[in-house]
Amino acid sequence: MSKDLLFEIGLEEVPARFMRAAIAQLQERIVKWLDSSRIAYGEVQAYATPRRLAVLIQNVADKQEDVEEEVKGPSRKIALDDSGNWSKAALGFARSQGVEPDQFTFKELNGVEYIYATKSSKGVETASVIGEGLLSVLHAMTFPKFMRWASYDFKFVRPIRWIVALFGTEVIDLEVTGVKAGNVTRGHRFLGNEAVVSEPSVYVDVLRAQHVIADISEREQMIVSQIEALAAEKNWNIAIKEDLLEEVLFLVETPTVLFGTFDSSFLNIPQEVLITSMREHQRYFPVLNQEGQLLPYFVTVRNGGADSLDVIAKGNEKVLRARLSDAKFFYEEDQKLEIKDALSKLESIVFQEELGTVGDKVRRIRKIADSLATKLQVSGDVAESVSRSADICKFDLVTLMVGEFPELQGVMGEDYAHKAGEKEEVAKAVFEHYQPRFAGDQSPASLVGAIVSAADKMDTIVGCFSINIIPTGSQDPYALRRQAAGIVQILLDHQLPLTLSDVFGAALEVHAQMNLLKRADAEVRKDLQDFFALRVKKLLSETVRYDVVDAVIASGFDDISAIVPKGEALMKAVLAAEEFKTTLESFNRVGNLASKASNASVHPELFVEDGERQLFDAWNQTNEAYRDALSKHNASEALAIASAWKKAITVFFDSVMVMAEDEAVRANRLALLAAIDQDLKGFADFSKLVG
Repeated sequence: MSKDLLFEIGLEEVPARFMRAAIAQLQERIVKWLDSSRIAYGEVQAYATPRRLAVLIQNVADKQEDVEEEVKGPSRKIALDDSGNWSKAALGFARSQGVEPDQFTFKELNGVEYIYATKSSKGVETASVIGEGLLSVLHAMTFPKFMRWASYDFKFVRPIRWIVALFGTEVIDLEVTGVKAGNVTRGHRFLGNEAVVSEPSVYVDVLRAQHVIADISEREQMIVSQIEALAAEKNWNIAIKEDLLEEVLFLVETPTVLFGTFDSSFLNIPQEVLITSMREHQRYFPVLNQEGQLLPYFVTVRNGGADSLDVIAKGNEKVLRARLSDAKFFYEEDQKLEIKDALSKLESIVFQEELGTVGDKVRRIRKIADSLATKLQVSGDVAESVSRSADICKFDLVTLMVGEFPELQGVMGEDYAHKAGEKEEVAKAVFEHYQPRFAGDQSPASLVGAIVSAADKMDTIVGCFSINIIPTGSQDPYALRRQAAGIVQILLDHQLPLTLSDVFGAALEVHAQMNLLKRADAEVRKDLQDFFALRVKKLLSETVRYDVVDAVIASGFDDISAIVPKGEALMKAVLAAEEFKTTLESFNRVGNLASKASNASVHPELFVEDGERQLFDAWNQTNEAYRDALSKHNASEALAIASAWKKAITVFFDSVMVMAEDEAVRANRLALLAAIDQDLKGFADFSKLVG
């Protein structure tokens, strides 16, 4: 027999950003408790609104499963004394398992006899344990922030106001902070009332009648479909940003979409400012035309029905007018600030206690960027733009607009730089140097932006590594992993002829000049290599198999532009060609014997057999083309050239005794294999492939 289980926690409104993790945690903890308690169950469904967390589980067994467990004890030799009586070890084992010694059995394991105790446990009625189980789940819940209320020691995300706990039609005996579980839920705060849930299966419908859409997916679909319908009706493009949709989803219980307007004079402000103000302050969806230009409308979601929407719209318009007026004021005031004055203010903003101010950081970025530009041998105009962009890249941090909306750093810098008369490529680089900002974001489009971005990110990483701030576990307060991934992405996307060592060296040299290196240069370089190796592995793992990643990483990853094509070419070869398996075997045979070679060079005059001459000719005639293909990052061509050596390698091993008695001949043959292996390892360590 089985019954449905419903557990609803009624709360004061919970912050939207906590909801998704909270309901997932509640569901997971209840399921884990059922599993550990040997209680069978069916389908599990979680529900959440701003005022409730609920889990409904179908077909929960009336009774725990019976269990019979066999436990291994001491060996027979230890369990019995010389007289054949139970030893103290055996008697202690019996007590620990709650059995009598005469219940022991003997079984052989790996040639040794051991005593075993069989423990039986009868399952109890689910109803007798479920209250205590749900209470333990409540006490185990964790949140980013907790609250205490009244005089209770119990902590939760928000005060608990009601609990519904039903096993079938029966109310589960459960009480916390003076709130006793029952079968009465609460509807929408203004439109609904209290309502009785007679059994778990009617829970969703009971709430729907009280103007609450409990199902998260249904509520989301209602919001999206209403927005899409409005967009189609008005021929608008309503930008639905996922994080905003997620927040709005957990702010409402009955969603109704409506729109309002704002004065078109505000459109003189950059649309990024208006969109950010609408999204961040008011949780509004911006309205664009089909060309992506902002229109003087906004879309919002009401927590309620469709009554008096015009009144609701007017109220929202009034609030938004005040917000946009603030933005307009900030924007106009910022333009009165000259860039040189803004830069002087950076001297009073601490970047990091041991690394100085933001002004200090800007000077380091300039030096690193100039060094990278020199290595890249850019034109004089580009070098000049790099220097100027680096000099002013952080000036907008002291503006009123960025102070209000930190996410607009760079966006406002580009706009203000344009208005201050800076060159187009300089203004653009002020924005681009923050890119890529997150996983999936694009790299800077311009070379100037790419150089300054790499310099900024490398300065932060080297500075932190120098003072021993290195990410461990989940701790990464300066987002060093993201910044390292950004450098890798920039080098790859722009195909810059820079190695990681070039970028490391430029930053380390500047930090050394400014007496900021608190650790040895070599020590920091080693940590940087290990750190970036993980970023490169992660990048490769998105497209190729783990063993292919290990194989190409082993060949060296200093040249980012080379390693990705090698990974892709090798993955294609491994998957597409059955004959590559024999090629791989040939490469590995070469590698196995190459390890026995000394540093001696190859001397063709010492060849005795035709097989070794053929192998030398096959390799010698094409290894220059092979290396050239690698240097040009044409990995597919390089692998094809190397694969063509397979036939000669096979003939060599079939016809030549490598470990000849003549020491000179043996050393020469090993030297030939070592030379070929060295070339192969320039592509990958093929021994790491699993086939």
